[in-house]
Amino acid sequence: MLTLPLELTSVIVAFAPLFSKSVWEHAQVLLVGAILAPGKRTVTSVLRVMGKSDDEHFQSYHRVLNRAVWSSLAASRRLLGLLVSVFVPEGPLLFGIDDTIERRRGEKITTRGIYRDPVRSSHSHFVKASGLRWLSMMLLVRVPWAERVWALPCLTCLCPSERYYKERGRAHQKLTDRAWQMIRLVGRWLPERELIFVADSSFAVISLLRKISDMKRASLITRLRLDAALYDRAPQRQPKQRGRPRLKGARRPTLQQVLKDSQTKWTHLKVAGWYGEAERMIEVCSETAVWYHTGLPPVAIKWVLIRDPLEKFNPQALLCTDLSSTPQQIIERFVQRWQMEVTFEEARAHLGVETQRQWSDKAVARTTPALFALYSVVTLMAERLINTKVCPVRTAAWYKKEVATYSDTIAMVRRHLWSSYHFSMSGSRPDVIKVPRTLLERLTDTLCYAA
Repeated sequence: MLTLPLELTSVIVAFAPLFSKSVWEHAQVLLVGAILAPGKRTVTSVLRVMGKSDDEHFQSYHRVLNRAVWSSLAASRRLLGLLVSVFVPEGPLLFGIDDTIERRRGEKITTRGIYRDPVRSSHSHFVKASGLRWLSMMLLVRVPWAERVWALPCLTCLCPSERYYKERGRAHQKLTDRAWQMIRLVGRWLPERELIFVADSSFAVISLLRKISDMKRASLITRLRLDAALYDRAPQRQPKQRGRPRLKGARRPTLQQVLKDSQTKWTHLKVAGWYGEAERMIEVCSETAVWYHTGLPPVAIKWVLIRDPLEKFNPQALLCTDLSSTPQQIIERFVQRWQMEVTFEEARAHLGVETQRQWSDKAVARTTPALFALYSVVTLMAERLINTKVCPVRTAAWYKKEVATYSDTIAMVRRHLWSSYHFSMSGSRPDVIKVPRTLLERLTDTLCYAA
């Protein structure tokens, strides 16, 4: 039976009701081992770091991922509830939605496809990658000890390619279709909270915007094309007027024309947290309009046109389905979306995303979302520990660091887990501790094979 520190048990035990008793015992080992293991996050590396290299029933741990009966959605709901209660107990909730490519190879991975690699590609250079596409929803919150906004994954789903659906005779689910499913789920889980979603231009789709506009207490902020067709609201229908009701009013100038118009009135705005900067002075112009395209439902939006007085970045436009939001709120909420890219990178660096080796459909669909969720679980564990002490920051004579990063956070959790194995103190020399040989061998083995 695995024994954990009381501060960390309060986080892990919340997921116990989702598993049977036998599966939960093995799931705890996988969870703690995934935190402690450096490098690859295969099941075998987890068992080694947990001291179970000689366990003849090692297949039971594989079955937690590829065969056991438990719901990833139920686990996501429980995780989201913990994150909200700890970091945002009241007020609006800000979520980021973005996709990432997990580079994987293997003929037995049925959901594998060929996609554009967003990290290695540029506007002039196109790079393909073989792997899995994941769509992740993250809660954007300010973490007190880090003194900045973190993106904490709470719901991740697999988005197979169009060829995958075609080979199985099924209708293709686009990225925006998956996003709408996730938004509806979160809206169902948190019916009383105001939900604000931020996403990149891939989700600037009229049909998705209209669906979110019809939801109660929900809105979406994303980019807007400078050549989008914008219109006035449809004029009020007169009594006894014949014909179909109008969907839109008069055509408005495009944002590209507004940008070039010398009569456009610009407002200076100071934005906090502009892509790593403390503050940034920009110029904005904002109005409400109707975005319409033939064959699609019209959607009322509030657009914000942004330009840089120093001309260090190209003009850009944002839209929001909440017409009551101010330009300041729209911009400051949207720039927080960049923290999702930081989370994707840190999950690869510290949690071994892309190093797992499962190939069965169920294991593939569970492992990567579990590793992304582990990012949030570690943050929750650190929050419990920091209530009693300060998060240590790793510094050196050549490297000054004032606030904690995720590497400091996971290091603190690991240190607490390792120290929970009851190191005994020497009576004659208090600066010397006695370490059990089995634990010393595990630590030595972990360090020798860390690379």
